[in-house]
Amino acid sequence: MTYRTVKLLADATTPEDLFHGQWQGRPSVLDEYRPYLDDRWNQGCTNAWKAWEEIVPLGYPGSYQRVRAYFRTKRLSVDPVTAPPPSPRTVAGWILRHPDSLADVEQLRLKAVLAHCPELEALTGHVRSFAQILTERQGQRLPEWLDAVRQDDLPGLHTLAAGIDRDRAAVIAGLTLPWNSGVVEGHVNRIKMLKRQMFGRAGFVLLRKRVLLAP
Repeated sequence: MTYRTVKLLADATTPEDLFHGQWQGRPSVLDEYRPYLDDRWNQGCTNAWKAWEEIVPLGYPGSYQRVRAYFRTKRLSVDPVTAPPPSPRTVAGWILRHPDSLADVEQLRLKAVLAHCPELEALTGHVRSFAQILTERQGQRLPEWLDAVRQDDLPGLHTLAAGIDRDRAAVIAGLTLPWNSGVVEGHVNRIKMLKRQMFGRAGFVLLRKRVLLAP
């Protein structure tokens, strides 16, 4: 053995101290479920068997021993062993997506985040309510939604509500009627693209022909 190997063995106080080299950073089937286990640990659930029973229906394919070893590491660690919290972009993605499109683990993690932040919980309710108004063309519910927004301390949504109020009739029509300016905007975008492609290389006559003849 080399001096480094002997020193590593002599200095190790637990078997985990020997997990270096090929063992370091190796992915585990438990990695995806660590945030959920951390949330449950912080909520007071320190029973590894109970936690294992909760993540198996969520798709965890591993054994109970892995969960027990992870909880043992948390229990013996001086510093709390926790996964990094989800980023604001991740939480925003969970809020903006339809609840049915979220995986079970994502729904549970979002639920844990909302439990620690009443403002985000209120925001999530308003976002999903507006999404229903938008997708189901229920424009008649917009005044009710605006009143509900103003009752919560959410300055960002208050600014949005004030902007909608300035042109409420048009917004309600856009959220109710089946017609929209999407086709017109598509043609405008196509013309702008052709203009940029020919910038500095074509006169008005050629550009006009491209606009008229391009599909």
